[in-house]
Amino acid sequence: MPQKRTKKINLSQDEKNLMRRYLIWCYKTAKEALDRVDRYFTQLIVDEQVIGILLKTKDVKDKEKGREYLKKIDEFAEHMEKKEARVLPQKYLDPEKEILQPEYWYLKNRLAAIEKTIVRFFGLKELKAIKNMYEEEMTRRILEARDHS
Repeated sequence: MPQKRTKKINLSQDEKNLMRRYLIWCYKTAKEALDRVDRYFTQLIVDEQVIGILLKTKDVKDKEKGREYLKKIDEFAEHMEKKEARVLPQKYLDPEKEILQPEYWYLKNRLAAIEKTIVRFFGLKELKAIKNMYEEEMTRRILEARDHS
């Protein structure tokens, strides 16, 4: 197991720049890996809200008007159930006891360690800046994505 380093490190500006870029890369890769699992859990929360709103639509209980509409909602709910069944094992060894998968647990702790390292070397302001850059980049990717169907 590696030893903890506590001595002060004197770095040139070039070394600080390299370190900053490396930490940005570490943050990005760890956050993306964690997000690949966590996004499904947040999607399920959003999807549940959307279904609730869809079910309150005017005339939804009208047998003639609402039949096909309700069928679409049922398909959406079925999709949600499949999504949940697929993602639970990625995060939990035992979902009932909320025992995390070792890989997920490691990723969560790795991201926390990277964030602490960023703060140690560059400060809380820089961590916030890196988080903002990441969010802006992920949002940009979503907005620029093209549907090729």
